[in-house]
Amino acid sequence: MTHDVLIVGAGPVGTALALALRHRGLDVAMVDSRVRGASGGDPRVLALSLGSCHTLRRLGAWGALDSTPIRHIHVSQEAAFGRTLIDAAELGVDALGHVVRAGDLARALDGALGDDDGLTMIEGSRVASLEAGDDDVVVGLDGERTAVRARLVACAEGGIDESAPDVVSRDYHQHAVITLATPERPHENRAFERFTAGGPLALLPFGSRYAVVHTASPDTAEHLAALDDVEYMAEVERRLAGRVRLTRVEPRLRFPLMLRYRRVPVGARTVWLGNAAQTLHPVAGQGFNLALRDVWALATAISENGARDVGEAPVLARYARARRMDRRATIGVTDALARLFSNDIGPLAALRGAGLLTLDACPPLRGLLARTMMFGARAWS
Repeated sequence: MTHDVLIVGAGPVGTALALALRHRGLDVAMVDSRVRGASGGDPRVLALSLGSCHTLRRLGAWGALDSTPIRHIHVSQEAAFGRTLIDAAELGVDALGHVVRAGDLARALDGALGDDDGLTMIEGSRVASLEAGDDDVVVGLDGERTAVRARLVACAEGGIDESAPDVVSRDYHQHAVITLATPERPHENRAFERFTAGGPLALLPFGSRYAVVHTASPDTAEHLAALDDVEYMAEVERRLAGRVRLTRVEPRLRFPLMLRYRRVPVGARTVWLGNAAQTLHPVAGQGFNLALRDVWALATAISENGARDVGEAPVLARYARARRMDRRATIGVTDALARLFSNDIGPLAALRGAGLLTLDACPPLRGLLARTMMFGARAWS
């Protein structure tokens, strides 16, 4: 038996693709090395763009999702002039985006998928090999004697092997320290993005608390993670120049930051999505949002192909063309922000300040930036 589509990975990206493909008359299978629902325990916090929220509504996952709207964003840099404010009301929207726990998102997507009769689930099996032929892909699974065959394989699990061909990598020499913190006063749905010499510091409204993403050099991140709670809260308050006062902070986690992406995320009857296609710096929070735009575009390209072979080269070429500009722009802007705003070089600080002042004084330009963050490069058209 040959499936139309085999999705590798039952996390949020893979499950979103399964939802986008349902009711399209396709034979879809999903394989994951873990049991179904394992992603529901992910403690990380994600910032969903407004476009991602709309897509999740289309997929039927939004209603069950507990989220906190972002209605204001305060952007500034430490020890230098310049700041800008982005306001949802100015753009005519209720929220610029929403903040959710990654595990809650995974559960909402899985709940929307339910017991889909058109989906074959293969749990607890890791993909050992992919061999693309003229008509299908033969997928070898660890511990399984019989291979799985599919017209198209969508890899949405795991990261990118640096040794894989056509891969670009950059080590930012930064770690992200993440935690949850309780503010002294209600946050009023205001987010902060503070650029410091060591890296950006973001506070995102999450319930009654803030989700904190604190970027720094590896040594500084280790120091931040080791501080007692009072000392760490004082450090965050100092970095934000007293704009926020904190009363409580949760235990901190940290992880290294890399840029790694496939120049061309499609191959012979194979497409890579999510972290299997690109891993981005968390500045501006675009990783999952880019992945969800890729998912929707792939489902659209498959649907437009009708009843014909969904894995044939023209389908993947059409998908790659549709996603080229947005993907390149999102990777490029995220990389530029991470590098240009993570230093204390005097001339660059002055240029950054002038840029922030220009944004603050020019509503159309500020609106274009906000719409790009909300909807990707299609905001330019």
